[in-house]
Amino acid sequence: MAWIMDTYSMTKGYPIPGVVTGKLICLGGSLGRNEATARGVYYTIQCACEHLHMPLKGATVAVHGFGNAGSIAAQLLFEAGAKIIAVSDSTGCVYNPKGLNIPELIHMKTLVGHVEGFPESEHMDHREPLALQCDILVPAALENAIHADNAGAVRARIVAEAANGPLTPAADRILERKNIFVIPDILCNAGGVTVSYFEWVQDEQHLFCEAQDIYNRLEHVMKTAFRDVLKIGIERNVPMRIAAIDPARKYC
Repeated sequence: MAWIMDTYSMTKGYPIPGVVTGKLICLGGSLGRNEATARGVYYTIQCACEHLHMPLKGATVAVHGFGNAGSIAAQLLFEAGAKIIAVSDSTGCVYNPKGLNIPELIHMKTLVGHVEGFPESEHMDHREPLALQCDILVPAALENAIHADNAGAVRARIVAEAANGPLTPAADRILERKNIFVIPDILCNAGGVTVSYFEWVQDEQHLFCEAQDIYNRLEHVMKTAFRDVLKIGIERNVPMRIAAIDPARKYC
């Protein structure tokens, strides 16, 4: 992103930081960008729990994928008092029904590059979190992770799509029949692009915000969007994914 900004700026003869987003802080990037996607996931999960009258504190969570979005979302949920019972990456899955220590797991992942072998946990196949009995499932790995062949095994109350397209259309229909509340990716993982917008605004105005200001603005945007989508879903009796498309059209 820095290279693109620099190259474009050379054609103009002066710096134009707003031409792209995702830049280093020293080159006009935004504080809070690294964890923005995960924070969006967290804020929408908070809203879903509120809607379902389900306390987030003490809720059991399985996270499928422990990259940037998955690990930070797990950290935020852990700090909120949720019990992260399973985490997977490409090497495998670690499981503890009493809850995993997420800060220590993140530290280990940083050091050795994988979650396999984490102390006080059982090893599972990396796909197994998708079928665990839990309150919240966060698919944060690859697209099409939940499909017609395995959607019937999903036992979560909430599925929060941190990845892009982790549910296939067939899986969507199956989870709808099972009355599982799905927070669609178009809404759930929109925190990253939202903070990219904040970055562009800051670059255009030459006015830069502190991290907490970014978090507060992001929380407001994400929770307002969730409530708007939920209202459409209830009024029209359609799933959240269909409801999310209507307000999105306003910005196309």
